[in-house]
Amino acid sequence: MTIQTDAPVATIHEPARALPLAERVRRVRDAAYQIRLNVLVEGEAQGEGYVGQALGVADVLATIYADQMRFQPANTEWAERDRFLLSVGHYALAIYAALAEAGVLPHEELGTYAADGSRLPMSAMCTYTPGVEISGGSLGHGLGLGVGQALGLRHQGMADQKVLVLFGDGELDEGSTWEAAMSAAHWKLGNLIGIVDMNGLQADGRTEDVLSNEPQEDRWRAFGWHTQRVDGNDPLELIRAFDAAVALAAPTGQPHMIICDTRLGKGVPRLESREKLHFMKIAADEWDPCRVELTASYTAEEK
Repeated sequence: MTIQTDAPVATIHEPARALPLAERVRRVRDAAYQIRLNVLVEGEAQGEGYVGQALGVADVLATIYADQMRFQPANTEWAERDRFLLSVGHYALAIYAALAEAGVLPHEELGTYAADGSRLPMSAMCTYTPGVEISGGSLGHGLGLGVGQALGLRHQGMADQKVLVLFGDGELDEGSTWEAAMSAAHWKLGNLIGIVDMNGLQADGRTEDVLSNEPQEDRWRAFGWHTQRVDGNDPLELIRAFDAAVALAAPTGQPHMIICDTRLGKGVPRLESREKLHFMKIAADEWDPCRVELTASYTAEEK
């Protein structure tokens, strides 16, 4: 779903939970396709980037922005908004693509990705880009910031607003992530929803080879979190998981974790099969074939 960028300040994007489930799935699938198209526009502007991660997490972001979050596209500082925090700052391609699809950023700006003077730097930063809540940098700090925001909203009597934090499986190597996990359970932050992108790869290799982090479900439950694990490229599973988390959300209660297994390069077969997927260099003559493959994949899923 696309919200027009000229929407007045009063226009509020509301969660779609009142709609029939089939309609919600269609909206999320359509939004994910558009987000992936946006990612390819950004990637082509530089010829390289963290394209695989952005394509892989598109279904998660489509579910968040098109189906779950409450926000004002024209007023990203609206006090009553839900907050989405991107801990993995190098997923900037993905959040810019989602913000454009949500009506926060103009689509024509995507072509300026990572250019000098652009509002869309290679690593997402809140000082540059409307709709980006925190600055990405050293990994492992996003969940801690989410804990602070969720606790702050409670103190302000605004705990009905949700704080959603997306981080990568490589961040599970960081002790700060687990300190934040303990803190969230201790403070009973029922308005906090964590989402971990389990794509199985980080800069130094496969996640399981760098530092094994399974079984994830057991670990989060042991830390006191309500925990679900889903196919992060399946809109129906994602919608049901977020609905379950929101149904249990409360100003005081268990924090919620949704573990999303995703596929790097999802939707573009030639990229899914690349050997080096963490940071991709893509030849100039490949971008149009990538779009053709993406559209073919989307069309096949619709049948």
